[in-house]
Amino acid sequence: MTNNFMKNHPFLFMGTLFLFLVLAILVCLNTGAATITPGQVFQTFIGNGGEKNALILFEFRLPRIVIAILVGAGLAVSGAILQSITKNDIAEPGIVGINAGAGLAVVLFIFFFQGSIAELGGISTYFLPAAALAGALSAAILIYIFAWKQGIAPVRLILVGIGVNSGFNAILIIIQLKMDPQDFSQAITWLSGSIWGSDWSYVLAILPWIFVLIPLAFLKASSLDIIHMGDEVAAGLGIHVEKERAIMLLVAVALAGACVSVAGNIAFLGLVAPHLVRRIIGPKHQYLLPASALMGALLLLIADTVGKNLLAPSEIPVGIVVSALGAPYFIYLLLKTN
Repeated sequence: MTNNFMKNHPFLFMGTLFLFLVLAILVCLNTGAATITPGQVFQTFIGNGGEKNALILFEFRLPRIVIAILVGAGLAVSGAILQSITKNDIAEPGIVGINAGAGLAVVLFIFFFQGSIAELGGISTYFLPAAALAGALSAAILIYIFAWKQGIAPVRLILVGIGVNSGFNAILIIIQLKMDPQDFSQAITWLSGSIWGSDWSYVLAILPWIFVLIPLAFLKASSLDIIHMGDEVAAGLGIHVEKERAIMLLVAVALAGACVSVAGNIAFLGLVAPHLVRRIIGPKHQYLLPASALMGALLLLIADTVGKNLLAPSEIPVGIVVSALGAPYFIYLLLKTN
């Protein structure tokens, strides 16, 4: 009965998600290695706080929060698109190998052009999403070629994606062995899913990609609804199926690549967020995509907050926290899939 109510009131559900997101932002601002009370946060934001609190909030916590929100929204929308255009409930950029391709490209970029992960900065920061897009596209093309056999079967897509993922990870290990020990350790942490670029330059690097690609996905919501009905139905309704599928695949891959460039390989978020939303408000993409973006942002921000504080002062990479929650759900979906 609750589900039917939410399906009839999707904006109420999205409003609830937004309120929870605001609450998560407030909690994240208050917690960390240095505890700042809500009153001190408020005083700092209106310009009456101390220099130390201003430095912590504006230079460390706030950009990290913004990146978590952008990455969570981007991965969730990417996962929702992939599930729709492949008609595969378990498609997701981390599972099918797209994130691994993007991660490999970023590590190669750092290794050959930057020399050291610790020195990454300046204008090269803005080339990371482009490098990640190239890697993600390479992975998507390989997966599409090897998975195609008179169409793309869901199980074949997953198996090919796992194979491509393993191949890229093997190459990554070879590259990492040529790094110095410090860079090797940092690369391992980042690839496990870590919001490592927590300053405003990384926000500016990913912001244009998110602000262009997510609204583009929203504009294509009706096309996704029709494509999800099947190729024959979509063609009968006047949709150029392959063209629309290619456009949406490019959007999904670009979103995943941009997110990986600043947050590493965060798997399962693009699987869990759209699934939870679809179960609550239904499959209509006009509501599914924006609600998935909010759900993804909320889940990643909560996971990052847990990862920062659970074993403080040590930090658990956010990708591990998400995987700990997402892996059981993935197994559950596999058991349900014919």
